Order: sequence, then C-alpha cells, then structure tokens
Amino acid sequence: MKSLKILALLFMVVFAAACSKTAPVAPTEQGQAAIDVAAQQISDGIIYFDFDKYDIKDEYREVLNQKAALMREFPSIRVRIEGHTDERGTQEYNLALGERRAKAAYEFLVLLGVNPNQLEIISYGKEKPVVEGSNEQAWSANRRDNFRVIAR
Repeated sequence: MKSLKILALLFMVVFAAACSKTAPVAPTEQGQAAIDVAAQQISDGIIYFDFDKYDIKDEYREVLNQKAALMREFPSIRVRIEGHTDERGTQEYNLALGERRAKAAYEFLVLLGVNPNQLEIISYGKEKPVVEGSNEQAWSANRRDNFRVIAR
C-alpha cells in the first residue's frame, strides 16, 4: 500500500512537471494575418533621394516612422534595405552611394528604436533600375531605397 502511494505521488510529480513545460506557440491565424499586413506595409513605402545625396528628406521621415512602429510591434519581421542610384556615375561610385543611402535609412530606423538585428543593408547601385531611360524622370525614380521583408 505504501509503495502504491509513493508510485501515485511520483506519477503526480512527473505529470505536473510535464504539464508545466510550455511548448512554443505558433502565431494564431489572426496574429499571422497582422504580421502579413505589417510586412506588406513595410515593403510598400519607398524613399527617394536627390541627385548625389543620401540624406533622408523631410517628406520621408513619416514613412520611416511608420516602418519603425511596425517593426517594434512585430520584432519577428526582418527587413533588407536596398540602396539604388540612377545610371550616372561609375559602377564603384554608385555602389558606394547606394550603400550610403541604405545606411542612412538603417541608422534612422535604429534611432527610432528598431532592433539592429531586424535590419540589413545592400547596395545595388545602378544595376536594378525601376525605370529605363536617360532623363530626369527615370533618374529620380531610380534614386531610392526599397524595403524588402526577408523574414516574418
């Protein structure tokens, strides 16, 4: 009888220990939908730059504020900031300028409280234009930072 009580007590301890361990919880469908919407909003906003510049223009600060708020709310989201230039200038110069543009957005987002581990940068220089052409309309469209969500 005594061994039966000990066995029952042992069973209860093991059962309680097993129940106390919580398995990782996957996002609910509703939670995943919120992450997906946030990821789309982060990807949507492009910022543009003046010729030969990499400073964040006042008109794009709110775009970055919105991205930062979403990234703070959803820390599982990781973003690659892609810096681009127009076709003018050498390959080397444009790669460096694209990197400075991406880095400017990166630093701005970090100052707004985004975890640096959520961000990475890359420069494509003049290699991925969104508009072909050798005129101001094409050039201004290509001087940009894109934000690509790489993890949710």
